[in-house]
Amino acid sequence: MAQTPKTLVERFYHDVWNQADEAVAHEILHEDFRFRASLGPERRGPDGFIDYMRSIHAALADYTCTIEDLVVTDTRAAARMLFEGRHRGVFFNVEPTGRDIAWAGGAFFTTDGRQITELWVLGDVDSVKQQLNASGTAQFQDQHAE
Repeated sequence: MAQTPKTLVERFYHDVWNQADEAVAHEILHEDFRFRASLGPERRGPDGFIDYMRSIHAALADYTCTIEDLVVTDTRAAARMLFEGRHRGVFFNVEPTGRDIAWAGGAFFTTDGRQITELWVLGDVDSVKQQLNASGTAQFQDQHAE
């Protein structure tokens, strides 16, 4: 079934990220899906993305992604994002603080008219580090890093 980039992006954030709905992830992410984010290595396929999503939800309680602006074409979309959560697990090598943190980012999607084929997310990592009082060049290390 054909889906517009707008519909795919909205489902990706509302259902997949915010609800952690893995069934929807398998439905809307292409089998060769390529995912690159500021917080980790490139992931491939729905399962690679789901591993990453699980690690973020483990580190940040009540993790949500809010679309603040969305621009679409026939096969692409760009979104200005707000990411938020409560620090409950090791994140950027910082033990849980219980603090609420938030940061801005941008997300760039490619679709094939049915599924999301590629996503590149750039988040304000420096803001995250400042909020956690992380020092130096610590990076997010999830349990499933390749």
